[in-house]
Amino acid sequence: MVQTEFLFFLQQHHLFGSKHKWLVAVSGGVDSVVLCHLAAANNIPFAIAHCNFQLRGEESYRDKNFVIALAKQAGVELFVKDFDTKKYMAETGKSVQVAARDLRYNWFYELLAQSPGTNSQSMIATAHHANDNIETVLMNLFRGTGIKGLRGILPVHDKIIRPLLGVTKEAILDYAEKNGLAWVEDSSNSSDKYTRNLIRNQVIPIMEKAIPRDEIGFEKSIEMMAEAEMLYDEAIGLHKKKLLEPKGNETHIAVLKLAASKPLKTIAYELFNEFGFTASQTEEVLALLQSESGKYISSASHRIIRNRAWLIIAPHQTEEARLILIEKVDHKIIFSGGEINIQYATNNLPFSISKAPEIATLDAAHIQFPLLLRPWKQGDYFYPLGMKKKKKLARFFIDQKLSKTDKEKIWVIESNKKILWVVGHRIDERFKITDSTSAIIRIVWTPKS
Repeated sequence: MVQTEFLFFLQQHHLFGSKHKWLVAVSGGVDSVVLCHLAAANNIPFAIAHCNFQLRGEESYRDKNFVIALAKQAGVELFVKDFDTKKYMAETGKSVQVAARDLRYNWFYELLAQSPGTNSQSMIATAHHANDNIETVLMNLFRGTGIKGLRGILPVHDKIIRPLLGVTKEAILDYAEKNGLAWVEDSSNSSDKYTRNLIRNQVIPIMEKAIPRDEIGFEKSIEMMAEAEMLYDEAIGLHKKKLLEPKGNETHIAVLKLAASKPLKTIAYELFNEFGFTASQTEEVLALLQSESGKYISSASHRIIRNRAWLIIAPHQTEEARLILIEKVDHKIIFSGGEINIQYATNNLPFSISKAPEIATLDAAHIQFPLLLRPWKQGDYFYPLGMKKKKKLARFFIDQKLSKTDKEKIWVIESNKKILWVVGHRIDERFKITDSTSAIIRIVWTPKS
């Protein structure tokens, strides 16, 4: 039965060809041992890779020695690596499971690229099976990962294949016993310390008590969800094409267009997830649709900023960023136009008002944070110092006799949608120092050399 299911799955998902060679990830457990046995029985060329994470004392080295003997018995090439997993966890702050996954797959890909006997057709074969898939879907359901999490583990992802995904754990154990195979048991599998083990050891057995195993349609549901995801991705792709407007290294989204999209929460999650925003942040994203300019939320890599009629997705402040938020606590900003330094003073005014174009001295009482540093754009206007009427920046630049290339380099700083300084040129009349000024802000621009 396992042999038939294995071969059918390979054919169904095109997991083996005449030029393929597998790099089988072998822990020493029954799943990976059976995978090796099936590969050998069906004349599939393979090598074995074993990771020793050094987390279970002598048991880790028992597993390592077992795999070494297994590879020797099978007559296949063996790769073994001892990882200092605890050190990696300390350096990265990652959990043991995430750390082990990172170390494992990074090394596997290195082997594909560098090891003798491998080539562009080589694949990493893992022994994930049907029960693993059910556990994964349940974990994702509880965590709220969206439809991608509900379709479970993919049979093929990049260069990773899962040839046993159509086989149950029970069938794997039966196959191993009937073929007299030896394996080692990971003692941590019996512990409910990890979420997956808790689901495997507690949740699923309770479900099977309530619903007979042959009546549970989990595998069929996962298969249907995977097909539904194809339609889902097609629809999401259309929304992304309509809503996302790339602008250099930023992405702009019209607020009114997004607000009119249905179903709004699902579309918002999919739009912003690729920029590091989680499902739990979706409500915060939607709140930006009703907020004033300057409000923002952050992921590990990006900010979503409300700027007038737009949501702007921008990388965190880097030299390449084209839309930079300045908080009150920020004193130094490095950007593609140079460097901005901000100084504050109280009513004793310890420094004089400079007439240098690279320095803006402003009345702090009229300034609201966060400030927005950005390139100027058509339609911008301000009230040039000494004038009571507004002037468009395009006209101001003509009056200043600026060349086209000069204009392309100009940045402005906004406060609550009002331009307070055309950087390196003129401050706004509404933010000037007066006799009643009690606190000032001085902004110094150092152009990029």
